[in-house]
Amino acid sequence: MFSKAVLAEALVVFAVVLLVHAAVWDRFSWCALALAVQAFYVQFKWDRLLQLGGAVFQFRTAANSGLLPASMVTPLLGIVMKERCKAAGSVYLERFGIVVASAGMLVALFLSVIAVGITKPVPTNTCILTGVAGSVIIYTMKHSLTVSEVIEVLEVLLIFVYLSMILLYLLPRCFSPGEALLVLGALSFVLNQLIKRSLSLVEGRGDPIDFFLLVAVVGVVLLGLFFAVLFLFLDSGTWISSLFFHTMTAVLGLGVVMPWLYRLIQRNPLLWLLQFLFQTQTRACLLLYWACLAASACAVVWYQNAKRSSGCKKHRASTATRKHFHLIAVATYVPGLVLDRQLLHLAAALCLAVFIFLEYVRYFRIKPFGQTLRQLLSLFLDDRDSGPLILTHIYLLLGMSLPVWLFPRACAPQGALAGAGALVPYSGVLAVGVGDTIASVFGSTMGEIKWPGTKKTVEGTVTAIFAQIIAVALILLFDSSVNLNSSYAWILAAISLVSLLEAYTTQIDNLLLPLYLQILFMA
Repeated sequence: MFSKAVLAEALVVFAVVLLVHAAVWDRFSWCALALAVQAFYVQFKWDRLLQLGGAVFQFRTAANSGLLPASMVTPLLGIVMKERCKAAGSVYLERFGIVVASAGMLVALFLSVIAVGITKPVPTNTCILTGVAGSVIIYTMKHSLTVSEVIEVLEVLLIFVYLSMILLYLLPRCFSPGEALLVLGALSFVLNQLIKRSLSLVEGRGDPIDFFLLVAVVGVVLLGLFFAVLFLFLDSGTWISSLFFHTMTAVLGLGVVMPWLYRLIQRNPLLWLLQFLFQTQTRACLLLYWACLAASACAVVWYQNAKRSSGCKKHRASTATRKHFHLIAVATYVPGLVLDRQLLHLAAALCLAVFIFLEYVRYFRIKPFGQTLRQLLSLFLDDRDSGPLILTHIYLLLGMSLPVWLFPRACAPQGALAGAGALVPYSGVLAVGVGDTIASVFGSTMGEIKWPGTKKTVEGTVTAIFAQIIAVALILLFDSSVNLNSSYAWILAAISLVSLLEAYTTQIDNLLLPLYLQILFMA
């Protein structure tokens, strides 16, 4: 049977699905409801597989499969994006939202079919539900998508299949099934979009900032796959391997990534980047400010490691210490959101590439800094870092950045969406930077009443809700582009539901919570 925590998590997800479709109801709503019901049943079967150790790949321990909350993210995001862009008159992005929703449903359905297929004995009732949900989804796609859009959805599914087989084999215990669905599904969609746009011969077809994000993500992932295969046959900890690593990184960067960007933006990427970064005095001041914050984050790492070296018996940083980085992230993102969102968009993409590259250096023990990074970061390991990779800091960056990257700028002629949608770019700041931080700190220090089946406390959740409400008030005070249009009840409901999800989920909350808050704000 389901535990109390899993049932509560499922109830919160169903509440989000129903709340979204109360505001946005169309033919895809039936698909999303059918997918949610079958994902709930499949999650039970997969949880039992994980407990028995019968899963094909090694998934992250100390977490349930998380299939239900992960399955609903992309379909709901596509549905609300479609409706927002339809209201704004952007036909291209409306169709793009339909493709996102369809691809998300098909990928989640495929993963569910695999889960049911490897369960012994085969669960008859779950198979029937999966078949019904699949029939509803495929029927709706048939009557909603053009031929080219169907091909695009199938391409995403094909890329997802290959990425799953490769990365889940190379990176055991790094993801739960739900986290794999989110991360690998997003990578599949990004790779498909980059290939599609690279093959297009139409000039001036997009914002260079978006292309930097696509190329940065795909470039570092392909770089990691290349070295992961190579170092199966070589010792990565030698100076020769280190020289080869840095040489090949430079060759791939200058010989592949730069020409790729040049083709996409039709200009020299480095010259464009320098011109963009120092175009205004505000951007130069923001860059200097961010450099100071980065130095302060490094100082926290060095200080905590110095305490450990001086004889402190603690081998793990406390929750309050780790949440220092959440506060630094808030101090980083809020000025960027208020003053220059384009610069924040680009800077976050470049930081993601740097973070992943440094993780390669640490993971492969590349000299001279690989072993040093291992020692420095080991103090800040989270219970969720059970695999060979340390992903917590990358998830924090993603959680804060995804609402900025996914903000439909073409659907917001005045620079912001109306009503609660005006808070979409702040979803990461509210859910992760404020809500999760306050809930963890207050819950661990003053909380006494625990939510059933979890270690999270009622006091932490309630305090997190109040802190986010205060943060919304401050956003209204300092950001003149935000106009909530009296949608306060909806904002309160969205913040409360996401805070409850934080209390019950065992998935990576840094990644999941901002996406759900963004979905509710856009609905």
